[in-house]
Amino acid sequence: MSSRQIAAAVVTYLIKKRKEKKEKNKRKIWVRKWIQRRATLGLHEKLLNELRMEDLQQLKNFLRMSAKDFDFLLGLVKEKILYKKDTKMRQAIRPEERLSLTLRFLATSDSYHSLMYLYRIPVCTIARIVPECCAAIVEALKKEYLKVPNTQEEWIRIAKDFENIWNFPNCLGALDGKHVVMQAPPCSGSYYFNYKGTHSIVLMAWADANYKFIYVDVGCNGRISDSGVYNMCSLSTALENNTVNLPPPQQLPGMKNFSPFVFVADDAFAMKPNLLKPYPFKNQPGPNRVFNYRLSRARRIIENVFGIIANRFRVLTFGY
Repeated sequence: MSSRQIAAAVVTYLIKKRKEKKEKNKRKIWVRKWIQRRATLGLHEKLLNELRMEDLQQLKNFLRMSAKDFDFLLGLVKEKILYKKDTKMRQAIRPEERLSLTLRFLATSDSYHSLMYLYRIPVCTIARIVPECCAAIVEALKKEYLKVPNTQEEWIRIAKDFENIWNFPNCLGALDGKHVVMQAPPCSGSYYFNYKGTHSIVLMAWADANYKFIYVDVGCNGRISDSGVYNMCSLSTALENNTVNLPPPQQLPGMKNFSPFVFVADDAFAMKPNLLKPYPFKNQPGPNRVFNYRLSRARRIIENVFGIIANRFRVLTFGY
C-alpha cells in the first residue's frame, strides 16, 4: 500500500470511531417524564404550600428560616437569579424554587441526587443553581449584614459589649478559623490536606460579643495553619497598616496605664500589638490564670458562633 492509501485508511478509521462515539453518547431522553411534572407535582406546588398554610414551624425547620424571612430574602435576590424564560419546550425554574433548593442544600448538606428526587430537578441543573444562588445571596446581603466598623464610635460600642457581657475590656472581637471539609479537587494532591486528616478550606471569622460575624475570609486551603491564614487575610493587612480607624489606647478599669484595643485568639496565633492570646504552659501564677480564664471566656464566642451556624446549616457540620 502506498502512503496515500495508508493515510486514507487512517482517516476513514478515525471518522468511523468518531461516529460510533457520537452514537454511544447520544442523549436517549431529553427530559424525563417525572421531571416534566414538576409544575404540578413539584415540591413548591405541594409540600411547601401546605406547610406555609398549615404549619409555619415545620416550614422554618425545612428552610432554616421563617416564611417572612424567606420572602424578604427572595425579594433581594429575585432579580439576580431570574434570568431564564419559559419556552415552548419547557417551563423555566422559578426563583422561589431555586432559592428554596439552595437553602435546603445548605440546611441539610444532602447530595444533589437526593435533592433531584425531592425537587424534580436534574442533577446537572442543581449543580448550576446552588452556586449561582449562593453568589446572589452574598452579593445581596454583604453590604448590610457583613460590614466591618469604620468609625471609632462603632469600635468602642463593640468593646463596651465585651466589657459588659463577658468582663473583658478593650476587646474588639474574637478571632478563629474553622475547617470546612470538602472533597479534594482533581490533581490537587495534599494542597487541601489538613492536620485532622481530611481535605478542607478554612473559614477565618471574627465575631462580636453578640454572636454576630463582623469579618469573614474563606477559601484558603486547609493545609495552612490558622495563623498563616490570618497573616494572608485582608484584616491582618489593614491592622498592620492602621487603615481600620481603631480607637486610641484607653485605660483599663482600675488601672492608670493605657492599653490598646485588641482581638482575642487562641494559641495557634502569633502575639501582635492588636492580637492577644492566653499565657502558654501550665502552672501559671494566680493572676495569669485569672487572665487566661477571662480571655478564654471572651474567645469562646467565635467557637459558639461556629457551632450555631453549623447547627443551622449542616453543610458546615462535618468541619466542626
